This record gives sequence, C-alpha cells and structure tokens, in this order.
Amino acid sequence: MVTLKMLAKELNVSISTVSKALNNSEEIGEETVKRVKELAELYNYKPNKVALSLKNNKTKTIGVIIPNILNRFIAKVLFGIETEAAKHGYNIITCISNESLVKEKESLQLLASGSVDGFILSVAEETQINNEIEHFKQIIKQGLPIVMFDRVAHDVMCDKVIVDDFDAIYNATKSLIKEKRKNIAFISNINDLSVGKLRERGYNKAILEQGKQEPLVLKIKKKKDDHQKIIKNFFKENKTIDAIVAADSSSGIIALNTAINFGLKVPKDVSVIAFASKSDSNHTLPKLTTIRQHAKAMGISAAQMLITRMQNLPANPDVKTKIVKTSIVKNKSTL
Repeated sequence: MVTLKMLAKELNVSISTVSKALNNSEEIGEETVKRVKELAELYNYKPNKVALSLKNNKTKTIGVIIPNILNRFIAKVLFGIETEAAKHGYNIITCISNESLVKEKESLQLLASGSVDGFILSVAEETQINNEIEHFKQIIKQGLPIVMFDRVAHDVMCDKVIVDDFDAIYNATKSLIKEKRKNIAFISNINDLSVGKLRERGYNKAILEQGKQEPLVLKIKKKKDDHQKIIKNFFKENKTIDAIVAADSSSGIIALNTAINFGLKVPKDVSVIAFASKSDSNHTLPKLTTIRQHAKAMGISAAQMLITRMQNLPANPDVKTKIVKTSIVKNKSTL
C-alpha cells in the first residue's frame, strides 16, 4: 500500500509537505500541490482513515439508527441523510432497532465506542411506549451529538427535525369539512407513537371546532390483528361515514379499498386522505389524496444540523427544532 512516506521520497519533499498539499494547504505552492496530487492519483493513494481518526479524534462517520428499514418514509429520510453526508465527506453506518428498546441501546453503545462522531435517529416504538430516554442523555454526556427525526423524545435536549403532525391532520380534516362531509372518521395503527397521538389530537380539534359531530376514532392496537377485518367491521358499525382521514398509509389504503368493496363510490360517497407517499397513491384506484412529509428534505436537514453541531461543538449549546412543512397532494379520492 502506498504511504505518505513513499510519495515524499519519490518527490524529494517532506512528509509534512505531501500531507499539506493533499489537504490543499495555503502554505504549499500551486505547482507542488499539483505534483503531489498527480503522483498520488498515479499510485491510487488513499489516506488511512483509522490513522486519521486517531490523529484528529474524528471518524468522519455518522451513526444512523432507524426503527424499520421496510418503512418507505424512513428509507427516503435515510437517502436524504446519506446524500447530504456524502457532500460533506462523511460516511454513514446504519443500524436498525426493529422498534426494540434493547436493540436501540445496543446500537448506540456499539457505535459510540469510537466508530462515529454523532447520531441521527428516529426513536423506537418500544422506547416511546416505555418513555425511556436515559440512554440518549448518556450518549450526549459523552460528547456525541444527537439529531432526532420524525419520532422524537421531547425531554432530550438535542436538535430535532419533525413535521407538524398535529397541524397536518388538522388541516386535512378541515379540508374534508369544506367538502361538506358530515361524518368524518379517523383511523390509525400508530396510536402508541408520538406522531400518532399528535395526529389524533389534530383530528379531534378540527371536529370539535366544527361542532356538528362527535369524534369518530378507530385505533388498531395490535400489529398482529387483521387490519382489514377491523376496518371492515368499523364501516359496518358506522354506515353514515362519508370521509376518512388516516394517520398512516396502510389504514388509508385499506379504508379506501373497503369503501369500494361495500359498493361506495370514492370520492362521491366517501372521501379518503392519508399520510402516505406518492408511490402509495400510485397503487390505489382511485389515486389516494395524501399528506406528504417530504422525507428526503427531512433527511437532508437532519444531516445538515448534525454536521453543523459536530463542527461547532461546544460553541453553540442551544438546541433547535426544525419543522418541515407537510403538504396535501390532492388526487382522485377527495372532491
């Protein structure tokens, strides 16, 4: 393997000169920088990252912990993180908690032992249910910054990137009210998550402000339950439903399909809006009207916040929360 020493010997300059030239130091003349880089390229020289991290106490690596790789939204956030990190010369190491508190803790401990300079993460479902946050606080005490996205622990003093879940569902419900819908239902299978609770509150506020109906809420509690059967029974028990606002994509898609199976016309008889992606709406007929979270933008923002934090520590101790605006993308499932 080619080393700095070998390059320096062939160029008849010092090792320090070669190192500075490769890092574009203003101390080195343009001609010398050119000679050094041409020879480095000829020999396909790569810096020893382990040695650099030991010298600089920096790994140029970001640890990313996500709860579920199969979630399309989270996968897009991850794409945004990786894209922005690469722009700044950072690599990422991704761990999956699979919604487990234990796995989340293990991932943090594993990567915190010299593998990364900071973390971007979305909190596991089990962590939120148990309201356990001490492991996050311990990591921050070690000097490793954390940026949380989407599902966050509000009592942890760290930077966060979120959407306004309350406002998003509130506005979606208001749009259904403007359609003159009189019996709007809310369906969710993410009741235990902070985002799910905020979305339900947004629905309740819009309905109570309307004052013409009581909130009609279906919470699907267990992942192993037959969601299709539960939503089908919900329609049977509430025959006057004329609109659905769903906290998650699967509930929205199942509700739309169930309405059609009951012989209802969408959107003439029933309107449906759900938190979902463009690709979700492309797989429904009629196309689902969606609340778009702009996942890639969220990932880019999270990476930018963490990189700024890592480069400026401890200059700016004030933590920030960035809110990425949602948007309603109207399709054929609403009037």
